[in-house]
Amino acid sequence: MSGRYGKNLSKQKDFWVEFFANRRDGGHRSSAEEFISKEAKEKLFHLDGGETLLDFGCGAGELLVHYAPKYEKMVGVDFSASMLDEASKKISERKCGNISLILADDKTVWDKLESSFDRITAAGVIQYLTLQEIDSFIFNASNYLNKGGKIVLFDILDPRLYPLWKIGLFSQDADFGKILCKIGFEFRIIISAALNNRPRDILEFAHNPDSIRKIANKYGFETTFVQSMYYEYKYHAIISRT
Repeated sequence: MSGRYGKNLSKQKDFWVEFFANRRDGGHRSSAEEFISKEAKEKLFHLDGGETLLDFGCGAGELLVHYAPKYEKMVGVDFSASMLDEASKKISERKCGNISLILADDKTVWDKLESSFDRITAAGVIQYLTLQEIDSFIFNASNYLNKGGKIVLFDILDPRLYPLWKIGLFSQDADFGKILCKIGFEFRIIISAALNNRPRDILEFAHNPDSIRKIANKYGFETTFVQSMYYEYKYHAIISRT
């Protein structure tokens, strides 16, 4: 990777590292306990069992502590120390003795693991990875997946729906005038980002489901795609052995 694209990608990565360095919440649509509980139930339905779970990009542990009663052993991983600090507090408050935490990113996590898992999941993380990084993640995850296990990638930005959501098309009170205003606002963000030499959108990478399927197929997996229940512009990829 070189040239202008490589420089832009490096700039984006640096921006994300700085952005999340002191964050203490996972960026869910709502921080209300009722909402987090419902979101966790949806994800547990798609995880569909297993006894051990690796949650990559666990953030502040909002979902992790809701998963805990369903698993014997869990490992939460995040590259943000501040996020893991919050996750540790939640784990202590809820007395979740079956959860351990690891400070790592998608490249360093694998050397820090001591066991394999029935389920390996990542929620709201894939949007920060390139297709090449997703390829490496699925390959590495496959080496730590127990027989009959699944890799479940939650809340992947859908390139077909995300632009429509950004301009407010899914809003209950959407009208033509508001949509035009939103388009103008998004255009100003793009110009401002260019002038200030920063990414225009920290969410950045939206991946087509077919691209995810091709990567999974390469490593002997089949993939089922499901629309996210609580984020209308995202989808889940449930990856299992054929």
